[in-house]
Amino acid sequence: MIVSHKYKFIFFKTAKTAGTSIEIALSKFCSEDDLITPIIEEDEVLRNKLGYRGPQNYDLSSASDDNNFLKEQQPIKFYNHISAREVKNWLSEEIWNQYFKFCFERNPWDRVISCYHYYISYLPPDEEIPSLSDFINSDIIGGLRKWGFDIYTINGEVVVNKVCLYENLQEDMENIRLKLDIPEKITLPQAKRQHRKNRNHYSETLNQQDQEVIAKLFETEIKLFGYKY
Repeated sequence: MIVSHKYKFIFFKTAKTAGTSIEIALSKFCSEDDLITPIIEEDEVLRNKLGYRGPQNYDLSSASDDNNFLKEQQPIKFYNHISAREVKNWLSEEIWNQYFKFCFERNPWDRVISCYHYYISYLPPDEEIPSLSDFINSDIIGGLRKWGFDIYTINGEVVVNKVCLYENLQEDMENIRLKLDIPEKITLPQAKRQHRKNRNHYSETLNQQDQEVIAKLFETEIKLFGYKY
C-alpha cells in the first residue's frame, strides 16, 4: 500500500487485481516522505530496475513525535495488504478524511483463476498440483475476501473514495492520474504475468459447480459491481 503526502492519496492493495503493477507504477511519483510498503523480492527487483522508490516509512515500530501523520504515537508497522480498518485506526483523521482513497476490484470468477495459477506456481516441485475444482473448494480462496472486500470496507461498508475495476484498468488509472494531478502518464509494468500461462476466458475454464461456489462466496461483490458470469 502507499500513502502519498505529495499527491494526497492512499492506495489500498487488494490481491490479484494488478495491485503489484499499480503499486510499482505509483512508486515512481512518491517523495521521500511518502509511505511505501514492501513487496516480495522478485517484484522489488523489478521496481529497483525501473529506478522507482522502494519500501520506506512503513516501519514505525519505534514511533516518535516526528510521525505527525499518525493518530497517536504508537509502534506501528504498515504492510502490503493492510485493511482500511487498520489504516483508519492509525492515521490522523485529517489525512484519512482529506486524502483520496482508492483500490481495485476484479471479476471474482477471473480473480479466482488468477489466484489458482499464482498458487500452483509456488508449489514445491515434489508437491502434487491440485485441480482447479479442488482449489476452489478449499479454504484458500477465502483469503481472497480477506485481501479484497475486507480491505476496502469496514463492517461491510465501502470506505474508500473509489473502487476501480480491473476490467477498466488503463482507463481508471488515467482517471486517477487526472484526479490527483499526477503530471505524466502512469505506465504499468508487467508484474506477476508469468504465473498464468492459460489466459482462456473463465467461462471456458470453470464448470457449473465451480461457477456456483465462486458466485456464492463473492455474492456481495458481484451485486455491488454488477458482475455477470
